[in-house]
Amino acid sequence: MHDWLMQHEPWVRLGVFATLLLGMALWELVAARRPQRVPRGRRWPANLMIVVLDTLAVRLVFPLAAVGVALAIEPRGWGLMPWLGVPGWLAVPLCVLALDAIIYFQHRVFHAVPWLWRLHRMHHADPEFDVTTGLRFHPMEILLSMLLKVIAVVALGAPAVAVLLFEVILNATSLFNHGNVRLPARLDRRLRLLVVTPDMHRVHHSWHRHETDSNFGFNLPWWDRLFGTYRAQPEEGHLGMTLGLEAFRAPRELRLDRMLTQPFRPADTPDEPRPVSRG
Repeated sequence: MHDWLMQHEPWVRLGVFATLLLGMALWELVAARRPQRVPRGRRWPANLMIVVLDTLAVRLVFPLAAVGVALAIEPRGWGLMPWLGVPGWLAVPLCVLALDAIIYFQHRVFHAVPWLWRLHRMHHADPEFDVTTGLRFHPMEILLSMLLKVIAVVALGAPAVAVLLFEVILNATSLFNHGNVRLPARLDRRLRLLVVTPDMHRVHHSWHRHETDSNFGFNLPWWDRLFGTYRAQPEEGHLGMTLGLEAFRAPRELRLDRMLTQPFRPADTPDEPRPVSRG
């Protein structure tokens, strides 16, 4: 299984991505959680183009990427797992957990440091919340995230299969928890004990600062509960809450060029460097 995953890594990634993107898009059509005021035709082209640019940027700057680095260090025995003598069957889940925790804290740092927030705010500036919002990250943020991930992989001595599983799971859950989809309330309450659900993550995209600074998890919901950043529901309800950032609501901000230059432009309204709470 390990060898098969490594041999077919690009196709595994592409297959999971395409299947989930299509599946979530169809789910949104038949069971939308919220009505969308901004048509998909105005948002989706740029949101989808961003993921293409992100992929090209990573391949250009990090030819090996995180999985390639893991493959390169495995024979050398670098990192914490080999040093501690952790067997492979245990190192894989431990490294998946550790990488997920690292992404949680990275997300918090990108909210707390003003110049990092300027990169990350492009994700939050989407005036709607659907599956393509989970793809909307500035290329510079993606490159910084990959650099941190590579450092973490080397420090952990993470097995390559753990890194691949983590990245596939993270991409899949990002598509899922950004979905504008309706789940029965009872199912959502149970499911969010194991994974971040769309209703849980939607709170994070509120324009209220105290809600934006909550529910940082992308995959596992446990870190928010452990570190005091969990918020069960938005104070104005999922149908009444306002999404996005007030400073970037102009229709032109949906264009790809405006999205790419957003970190280098001042906001049009004085709610920088963070969204202002009205509560």
